[in-house]
Amino acid sequence: MPLFTGSMTALTTPFKNGQFHVPTYEQQIQFQIANGTQAIVPVGTTGESPTLSHEEHRLVIETAVRVAKGTGVKVIAGTGSNSTQEAVELTQHAKRVGADGALIVNPYYNKPTQEGLYRHFQAITQAADIPIILYNIPGRTGITMTVPTVARLARDFKSIVAIKEATGSLDQASETLATVPGLTLLSGDDSLTLPLMAVGGSGVISVASNIIPKQIRQMVDAAAQNNFAAAREIHLRIFPLIKNLFIETNPIPVKIAMHLLGRDTGELRLPLCDMSPQNKLILRQTLVNAGLLNDSAA
Repeated sequence: MPLFTGSMTALTTPFKNGQFHVPTYEQQIQFQIANGTQAIVPVGTTGESPTLSHEEHRLVIETAVRVAKGTGVKVIAGTGSNSTQEAVELTQHAKRVGADGALIVNPYYNKPTQEGLYRHFQAITQAADIPIILYNIPGRTGITMTVPTVARLARDFKSIVAIKEATGSLDQASETLATVPGLTLLSGDDSLTLPLMAVGGSGVISVASNIIPKQIRQMVDAAAQNNFAAAREIHLRIFPLIKNLFIETNPIPVKIAMHLLGRDTGELRLPLCDMSPQNKLILRQTLVNAGLLNDSAA
């Protein structure tokens, strides 16, 4: 059976007065556990990992592991970096404190060759014995890991068990599934979760499930059971919310939405900043339309 499947949440990292706010984070995780989320992903892109110090990064992972322990919810720690040595150290820490796996994004800004990508992940897998999810998101990193490179890594390193597919390309996902059938493919785009599962994907690492974890779980479960009529009904119902959670750079909208719903402080770290007033009004109305916020609150 695949190690990581189903509905997984890319958690936001709450700040208060510029500091990581542990009590709010604990509440967020408990909310995910109570609503059927199968795995949580601390310190990914949605968790604003680029602006966390190494000490904060480690504390966020440790907090997630502590709160999820004994609940059956897996913890997949974001441990990627554009420095291979830094990624090694973060991944070793995740293993040491009890994370179930590591989500490792392609190195960003450096723009390595495919051989450089291979050697980057080779170094990490050889240094840290933990299940690894590759994370292909060229819109953030400026580089796409090609299918032959994915296949080579999956063949050579058994600890590489899955890929988070966020290229926005159904062709890329289909080619990956056809070429590397033993590799679990997870959606990295909420709007494409259903199409990706229709061609063989096994779930999603979701931003929207910070807000609607129960609905995301229901949609993913229905698709996994080949009940695509039910999955499609949920997908179309939640689609306006999903689209407007990306009306500005992630995680700005989801943190503001969570703040409106009482589940995040809404504080962001520069260079991310508050939404424009116009987009905030659109987001408020989207939450009202989705039945998540009443008109008086909006």
